[in-house]
Amino acid sequence: MDHRPRKRFGQNFLHDPGTIRRLLAAVAPRPGERLVEIGPGRGALTRGLLEAVGELDVVELDRDLIAPLAQDLGDLGTLRIHNADALAFDLCALATEGRRLRLIGNLPYNISTPLLFRFIEQADCLADMHLMLQREVVERIAAAPGGKAYGRLSVMVQAYCRAETLVRIGPGAFTPAPKVESAFLRLVPYRPLPHPIRDPARLAGLVAQAFSQRRKTLRNSLKGLIPIELLADCGVDPAQRAEELPVATFIRLANTACNLSPLP
Repeated sequence: MDHRPRKRFGQNFLHDPGTIRRLLAAVAPRPGERLVEIGPGRGALTRGLLEAVGELDVVELDRDLIAPLAQDLGDLGTLRIHNADALAFDLCALATEGRRLRLIGNLPYNISTPLLFRFIEQADCLADMHLMLQREVVERIAAAPGGKAYGRLSVMVQAYCRAETLVRIGPGAFTPAPKVESAFLRLVPYRPLPHPIRDPARLAGLVAQAFSQRRKTLRNSLKGLIPIELLADCGVDPAQRAEELPVATFIRLANTACNLSPLP
């Protein structure tokens, strides 16, 4: 397929055969599963996914890729191409009763975080997600408390999903080669949540404020949002910093704070 990558779509097309094999092995698609690929591009992963499963939905924003994908891969199985923006696309409309979707995507790095949270919003109809992202972002998502990589993104993703880094990928595996390394991430939505969340918006606001000034202690970073007595009631030392708190503690704080005044 001859298609020049477009900067405005953040396109970096995967082309390395060895990397493609490793990623397909990590996904391990099986017949009978309902797969959805976000941003198939030139079809590097699409071919292997379609051959393994026999049917596949893909969501592609670049309309100039639609006809080549259909022509090159349509004979391999049932390929349903949706020319749409993944940020606005309703994934759950593709799910059928008893068959949650498996999501695969090479996400444009410039909008990867909004896409990630859009997918998590639809986690009820997703069995798992396998996503290619900038390596630094994957490290932040999967980070454990106590390190520099652990932050807002870690907490907000791990509150809803189990996160696992699968494969690191060098720039040379793509055309054009990006200036950063990439990594393949597996997210498995918790079902049910191990720590139920009473108010997702309050959790998001609390976590954002806690990490807005990382060097401050919680006594200061959460001042005006949570009384110091509440921190103690939740077993939190006000002298701690946000990066020291596990996900479950953030959720406990947010749940306890639900009886307080609305977020500022």
